[in-house]
Amino acid sequence: MVYRRTPAVQARLDAQRARIVQGATGVLSRSGFAGLSMAAVAAEAGIATGTVYKQFENKAELVAAVFETVVAREVDAVRAAVAQGDVVARVTAAVETFAGRAMKNPKLACVLLAEPVDAAVDAQRLEFRRAFAASFETAVAHGVAEGQLPAQDSSLTAAALVGAIGEVLVGPLVAAPHAETVIPELVAFAVRALGAHPKTL
Repeated sequence: MVYRRTPAVQARLDAQRARIVQGATGVLSRSGFAGLSMAAVAAEAGIATGTVYKQFENKAELVAAVFETVVAREVDAVRAAVAQGDVVARVTAAVETFAGRAMKNPKLACVLLAEPVDAAVDAQRLEFRRAFAASFETAVAHGVAEGQLPAQDSSLTAAALVGAIGEVLVGPLVAAPHAETVIPELVAFAVRALGAHPKTL
């Protein structure tokens, strides 16, 4: 007979996995990808290193799980921000949410956006960017449909905005300046790049 985990056992393992991912997120937030090790994560989570390896085969697999968890949370926040309003309001909310949340945890944001990582983790990063671009695309497509923006490829525009904003954030995140000096400029850039009609500004 094939062994099947009981609901109680599965719940315990799921909770243990979540604890490890949370621990890894804490280490990444302080030390980045370069400072992450299975032992450091175990210490952060208050468990044995062997327990971490039972859940994750290697560092790349663990970081991929962190990306999946953190990105889902961040994308949900941006998606909610672009749910209503005209195109300028939606794009402003998207940029402020994306950049503002990044500035609150700059080291982790640098890991998500730019720090050199394993190839498998880099693939997760691309998914991260695509997910954010999809939220921007929704706002741009709405603006075009409502006549607030000139005709354009909303998918291409969204990808360009996410790439540009991510590139700008890498420097500010490392230098950790005051958010108020960075985010308004990013919003203004995004609105100009979209070609919003003056009446919508």
